[in-house]
Amino acid sequence: MAIGMWGTKIIFRVSDKKVLTFRDMNRAVRSDWANHSRMGRKDQTEYLRPGLQKITFTMAFDANYGVKPRKMLEKLEKYVERGDVHIFIVGGRRIGRNKWRMTSVSEAWEVVYNKGELAQAKVNVTMEEYV
Repeated sequence: MAIGMWGTKIIFRVSDKKVLTFRDMNRAVRSDWANHSRMGRKDQTEYLRPGLQKITFTMAFDANYGVKPRKMLEKLEKYVERGDVHIFIVGGRRIGRNKWRMTSVSEAWEVVYNKGELAQAKVNVTMEEYV
């Protein structure tokens, strides 16, 4: 059963054949403000607009759980460099009102077998709201 998805590109799921999930998801919601200097008085603040939201999470890829780490890392790299934009859904509900773009991935190759076969890897993913 699907836990969630980023468009149709990444389907987070757990089954008897494959485990592809995320953990440690953090979402930042912010707004932009301006400060106006005033002679002899404290600065006056002014609300400008809502800021772009940001999401970060970690994914672990393990060949023992039906995921090819090298292939997944290459896919994520492609999504970042191409600028793919999709809705992000977790538990059947959209995260935010807008779509999300993957802005960066940083990967850690944890287990590499003979001849360079990548068996386990972790990746930190950063997404930003796309308006």
